[in-house]
Amino acid sequence: MNYRHAYHAGNHADVLKHVALARVIEHLKQKDAPFRFYDAHGGIGSYDLGGVEAEKTLEWREGVGRLFSADGAPLKITESGLAEEAEALLAPWRECVSAANDGGALKHYPGSPEIARLLLRPADKLRFNELHPADYETLSARYARDKRVAVSNLDALVFLKSQLPPPERRGLVLIDPPYEKTDEADRALQMLSEGLKRFATGVFVLWFPVTGDGLDRRIKDAVREMEVKSLWATMNVRKPRPDGGLAGSGVVIVNPPWKLGRELEVVLPALAERLSQGAPSFEMKNAAP
Repeated sequence: MNYRHAYHAGNHADVLKHVALARVIEHLKQKDAPFRFYDAHGGIGSYDLGGVEAEKTLEWREGVGRLFSADGAPLKITESGLAEEAEALLAPWRECVSAANDGGALKHYPGSPEIARLLLRPADKLRFNELHPADYETLSARYARDKRVAVSNLDALVFLKSQLPPPERRGLVLIDPPYEKTDEADRALQMLSEGLKRFATGVFVLWFPVTGDGLDRRIKDAVREMEVKSLWATMNVRKPRPDGGLAGSGVVIVNPPWKLGRELEVVLPALAERLSQGAPSFEMKNAAP
């Protein structure tokens, strides 16, 4: 419970995760039927980029700060051939960042709960969970007036077991632990497995870091062994090496919406180039059961 995402909000890993999340939400909205969004590790919902934590690391400057200027104006992707299509796909995420700043200077970064809140429709529901006591209080207070939202203070696995399947039988589940403890990768995979047992048709997004220790490969292999329809996308801003810190990140998306893979094929190279810290790379693969 010691992890605080405020130190890392808006970094390159957040950008990848939230761009992918926004694309999935946009696909789910193409059907009129309502759906439910679950965030098992909600944090505080939105983050102050001028706060003590963010100022200590300044990670956001190499993430969202590469895609927005200080005054909040979008810094467009300029790669020939990719710019127009990539920017169209980034638009929902960009709109969320702008909304979090009231259309003004870049001072706040929206976390996953806030991005989902901004993108979901009036009939959709949102269920957030946060175990850290202080962050839970902040998250609860932030969304107390939104009748679509309910916030809980549970172990993430307990939260998902208690919530799934959704009454609407349509839903999106985000699993993104900090991976600070040695067992968090196994617990994240258990959450995915248990979630699928309860909600086999749901869309699940599992985020993972790339740190040069093989954890990302272990997660991909474990999901492949589940024999579910999935895709995974990885973006590195520099070459991963052991003890080299966060070189990149990725998402495994189970039951991905149709055309999502094609969209990520457009977005990944554009983002990797813009967020590069010396040796960018990216990869996207589909897996069938």
